Amino acid sequence: MKGSWRSHGLNSALAGKGVLVLDQVFQNLKSSELFQKGATVAGFPIHVRGHTLRGSSDISKPQFTKLLKQVTSHISSISNIYVHDGAIGPRSTCNVNIRMISDGPSSVLAFSNIIWETSSRAISKDSCPLTVYAAESISPGVSNSIGLGTEGDNGFIAADIERSMLIVCGTAFSDINGTKETLVALSEPVIFARGGLPLPGRLLVFGDSVVLLFAPEDIIQSCAVFLISRDAGVILSSEGVMPFFRFGDTNTNGPNLYKLPSAIVLITSDDSRTIPSASKLSPGQAAYHFLAGHQNGKFVPAFHKGPSSIDPLELAKALMFVLKEQQIPSFLVNAKGIESGKELVTLVESTLSMNIPPFRAKGGEIKRRYKSFLSGKYQQLPEGFSF
Repeated sequence: MKGSWRSHGLNSALAGKGVLVLDQVFQNLKSSELFQKGATVAGFPIHVRGHTLRGSSDISKPQFTKLLKQVTSHISSISNIYVHDGAIGPRSTCNVNIRMISDGPSSVLAFSNIIWETSSRAISKDSCPLTVYAAESISPGVSNSIGLGTEGDNGFIAADIERSMLIVCGTAFSDINGTKETLVALSEPVIFARGGLPLPGRLLVFGDSVVLLFAPEDIIQSCAVFLISRDAGVILSSEGVMPFFRFGDTNTNGPNLYKLPSAIVLITSDDSRTIPSASKLSPGQAAYHFLAGHQNGKFVPAFHKGPSSIDPLELAKALMFVLKEQQIPSFLVNAKGIESGKELVTLVESTLSMNIPPFRAKGGEIKRRYKSFLSGKYQQLPEGFSF
């Protein structure tokens, strides 16, 4: 049994370990439930120039320039320098090549475990590669010396979107989530300029079919075991769909991922029961619901709580174009009442195999809420967008 409950057996077992339960005991909570109880994940300060990143603070151009000078000078003073080349996304015309330059092997190890392999030739031929500097042994006072305060004495991450540069100081390389989020923010403009769509989706595979999934984070966590990768982030292009980062133990992940998705599924959670359990969407409706990112009365544009350097409206417009051009079917699934990830995956699979009716909400209140939210953020939506 999970959650908050009173159990004489469990209380006795804990008492046997020297712990007495005063009120409640929470057993085997899911990640989303732990976050609701106030759980936090340790991270390092993130400073970004050229974009306001959620959970980050800005760094000025003079500050970043000063930091870059100190970091390159520090690395130049180290006897052994480590260089590692990789990429965001597997080899394609839309991926982003990266070169890491480090003063130590630990940061390279962490970095090599998340990025795709590439060749040094690909780096030299890339017109806009990212450069990552890792200064593991730099002085702890570097953050304060450039005016960022002492919070980053143990380590911090700094990025400059315009320069396509990332600097990781101290032990901040151990903050894998922070590193990934900042790499995504740096890579998105390059991917978009090369004709790819950097999307905060996940991938499900059913046999030979690849499904691109957009969903609230708590729902994603419930079915994470069924996903190709737990990380949010895929590149959608005419070549197919592929994850931003490596996953598993190998650098190749089968042929299924390197083709266009057989369907796109947007998952919402609406307890008003006005949204059907499963509906088919037109490309314009899919773009509209993607842009709204409705999650049980709240809206998260483009389903994107993390970093992004691309306007959600531009992403939605590009998504509608791809859906039309490639004739990719789209569906809206209401996950309210779903009790397990397996149940949700089964619903998605059955949605793809059945003759699902077009989307039609019950009543007009939910439509008015969508319109009120989107009209408050965007003066005018593109032609073809519809609820």
